[in-house]
Amino acid sequence: METVDLEEADTVKWLEELRVEHRDLDEVIQYLIESRHHDLMKIQRLKKRKLRLKDMISRLESELIPDLDA
Repeated sequence: METVDLEEADTVKWLEELRVEHRDLDEVIQYLIESRHHDLMKIQRLKKRKLRLKDMISRLESELIPDLDA
């Protein structure tokens, strides 16, 4: 039982770190767009990274939801 609690705590901590990174990327992307940054490929790479983070966040959030069939 204690191991499960530690794993869940680690997941929650990792989830928060991913959310912070996602927010930070959002701000960077917005700044680059507003400043008309010349490297559009860089903006695209950042957007793809942001989407991967969003997917990871969603997956981790679903893991934290208790299984109702159990």
